Amino acid sequence: MITVHHLENSRSQRVLWLLEELGCDYAVKRYERHKETSLAPPELKAVHPLGKSPVIDDDGFVVAETGAIIEYLIDKYDDARLRPPTGSEAFHRYRFWTHYAEGSAFPPLLLKLITTRMATAPMPFFAKPVAKKISKGVQDAFIDPQLKLHFDFIEDELGKSEWFAGDVMTGADIIMSFPLEAMASRGDGAARPRIAAFLDRIHERPAYQRALEKGGPYAILGARK
Repeated sequence: MITVHHLENSRSQRVLWLLEELGCDYAVKRYERHKETSLAPPELKAVHPLGKSPVIDDDGFVVAETGAIIEYLIDKYDDARLRPPTGSEAFHRYRFWTHYAEGSAFPPLLLKLITTRMATAPMPFFAKPVAKKISKGVQDAFIDPQLKLHFDFIEDELGKSEWFAGDVMTGADIIMSFPLEAMASRGDGAARPRIAAFLDRIHERPAYQRALEKGGPYAILGARK
């Protein structure tokens, strides 16, 4: 039996979606974020030393990291629907996007979140102008240009095919969903119609809807609406 250690409003929502697409039986153990810091609770360290989500336990075999989990589940449970044939052009695209999602697309979004919170965090009144100036400077000089670079690139690539690896949905689309949902929640989706259309397609999938029902609160999606 697969158990998903699932943190609310997090990247682990993609694992639930994948399991629904695969038709696997699984259980969800939910964890809530710390109300002040938004960090994962310490109980997750009992599952994996990093104390982060997602983590799965497949009959005693523990796998962490979203990309590794997706590859593991597709390797073990897929019936050749969610991964293109090895060596094909679609497979090379699939592998690129699978690594790109966490390695390139998500880091600038995380930096944006951190610097935005830095500007609004509690601090002595005399430090606030300095914090805001640093935050804005870093965002203007580095983070925002990086976000534009990556999401313009993604928008262009989605003009080549309906899905990231070709004409059918694969695991690459599942792992790419979170950075694009995070982008859209910031209000950037309207300027990139192909990304918006991609998000509409995945949100309409029955497996995606079932995963939302099992995963609980997913505020990043609500923010887009």
